[in-house]
Amino acid sequence: MREIFNGEGVFVKYMEKEVEIRPGDKLVHRVEEPTELWWKLKETLKGKKVRVVVYEVEE
Repeated sequence: MREIFNGEGVFVKYMEKEVEIRPGDKLVHRVEEPTELWWKLKETLKGKKVRVVVYEVEE
């Protein structure tokens, strides 16, 4: 095995917003937006057999 990608950052931006669809009825609207890190990793891994290990970085 050899390293083919090494990156750090936010993988997907995630937002939740509560919206009122009718008086008294609320719905939680979720939005996920891929970041540049996601696109780079996707392109690197395309068509390869890989093992992915993910570590959470302390803020």
